[in-house]
Amino acid sequence: MPNRGDEFHHFGWNACSSALSPLMGHTFLERRYLIIPGIRSSRIYVVDTKGGPTKAKIHKIIEPKEVFAKTGYSRPHTIHCGPEGIYVSTLGGSGADGTDGPPGIFIMDCETFDVIGRYEIDRGSQDKHYDFWWNLPRDYMVSSEWGLPPQFENGIVPEDLLSNKYGHRVHFWDLRERRNVQTIDLGANHQMVLEVRPAHDPVKEHGFLGVVVDTTNLEGSIWTWWREGGKFTVRRQRPYRPNLPPRIICHRSCRASEQYPASYRH
Repeated sequence: MPNRGDEFHHFGWNACSSALSPLMGHTFLERRYLIIPGIRSSRIYVVDTKGGPTKAKIHKIIEPKEVFAKTGYSRPHTIHCGPEGIYVSTLGGSGADGTDGPPGIFIMDCETFDVIGRYEIDRGSQDKHYDFWWNLPRDYMVSSEWGLPPQFENGIVPEDLLSNKYGHRVHFWDLRERRNVQTIDLGANHQMVLEVRPAHDPVKEHGFLGVVVDTTNLEGSIWTWWREGGKFTVRRQRPYRPNLPPRIICHRSCRASEQYPASYRH
């Protein structure tokens, strides 16, 4: 890359099933461009992959000043192609340290790659951000929380972690209206609510969350969320005990018997 200090984490494509649905107006969009956000620089690269990996080339660079000016956000992190364009999650607001206002999601045009603006119209109490995903037929989105830039850019801040100052809430949105309709607090001790994964079958109204650590016992955990009667519920399903062996980290297709020792399978 032509710049230094970008720090790349999560990539994403300009087109996917969420964008290519006949209902979304982008049916013939080509899945060709890889969107690469720099979390440290707030710079975004658009890479043209047509012709294969050995012929990939930079198509466009979106400089930080454009992101700041059009969104008030910084530290772009996760990319999902969506119904109205490319959705980009951020971990910082404006200002030098990213704490002047909350982080959130902004949208880019999926053909020109222009930054359109913020996603949120009514964010409610949401003041931190990490991951997000949606159920398009049901018209809702789920988002999670990590922390603000001073809490991660130079490493985790132990005092903040032990004081339960990292994110511990889940937010549910009306996707089309861009409105936070429900926020659930998992408990202040359940710190860093990160990855959000919905069921693959869009008929199913449930999904999963990963929580990094319970500050009372150092356990990580997986939670399930679901909607019933118009209301969302979140429940903890399985802890990850801190003395689990290394094989806990395995390919997502591995069986439960391979992931957990017999004493932890219940």
